[in-house]
Amino acid sequence: MNWGSASEFYAMGGNGAFVWGSYGVFALCVALEPWLAWRRRRAALEASAAALQEGQA
Repeated sequence: MNWGSASEFYAMGGNGAFVWGSYGVFALCVALEPWLAWRRRRAALEASAAALQEGQA
């Protein structure tokens, strides 16, 4: 495909909002997943430490 200008490229023939919106949602999910995984890991470690404390008491 050939575009005459950058604005034509970003418009994507009238479908730019859908194309760039899907890229934005994808980027948000990719950025959010490591943070969520870190939170789940931290919660699991805290639960494990609490279970060990209960077992020792």
